[in-house]
Amino acid sequence: MKNKNTEFINSVNLNKDTNFPYLVLNVINDKSYPLNPGFRTMHWHSDLQFIYVTDGKIAVKTLTDEKIISRGEGIFINKNIVHFVDKIDKCTYNSFIFPEYFLSFYAGSPAADLTFRITENNAISTIAFDKKTGWHKKVLNNLNKLVTLEQEKGQMYCYDALLTLSQIWYEILKNTKITNKNKESNLSIRTRCFLECIEDNYKNEITLNDLAKSANVSKSECLRCFKKTLGTTPYKYLMDFRLSKAEKLLIKTDLTILEIAVQTGFNNQSYFGKCFKERMGLSPKEYRKINKII
Repeated sequence: MKNKNTEFINSVNLNKDTNFPYLVLNVINDKSYPLNPGFRTMHWHSDLQFIYVTDGKIAVKTLTDEKIISRGEGIFINKNIVHFVDKIDKCTYNSFIFPEYFLSFYAGSPAADLTFRITENNAISTIAFDKKTGWHKKVLNNLNKLVTLEQEKGQMYCYDALLTLSQIWYEILKNTKITNKNKESNLSIRTRCFLECIEDNYKNEITLNDLAKSANVSKSECLRCFKKTLGTTPYKYLMDFRLSKAEKLLIKTDLTILEIAVQTGFNNQSYFGKCFKERMGLSPKEYRKINKII
């Protein structure tokens, strides 16, 4: 099998090449501002991530579990963790995405060693923060402060953001029990096989039987795994994956709409346009016009 994350979309930080690679996403229902690669699709990134829900509820799903985060609550997602954030009815939330070196102060520092105890530990994939736990409240107050900082963007914006992230991280380091690295479950291994099959074959027709064979399980077990780990069906995940690939091609290439439809596994341009508009609220042509990278 490939490297464990190669079969998923690598959602690269849009600000990674700037002098302050701190990306804040404002998400309203099905829309992300700005639109980030991997949005509403199973993905991973080498950055750390905090999410703070300002209204409604979201479900944060990894290959092994799911956590429901409600208004006024938040969650930490570790680096390199394959995950998917799904809305539950109407919702709004902010994602704060940044490299782990923000928390290390300088290379080789004792703070870096403490940070690695969590970021290099695959037993810690996510940490959810509720409104009842004492130290969680401190984290949530600071996550809410990050929201305010983003809205105001004053003269000390960058420094304030770094200080607030460090305060959040201090509470996490002080209160998180470090456990041994865990062994990957059969459910996680099977799901990786299914998603690797989709990555390798999304341009072609993929049947439920094809997916099941990729992990040497029955079709019913394949359906159960998708429902358990991703909360969706193989067909819906495949469609979302194809549309996510199409988004990138629309923005970053000059391929025709027909060429993009063919390259992403749709049998004709009309069907591609219908599916794309249902997901994005815009036709492929309209979406390209608004988001095209010149």
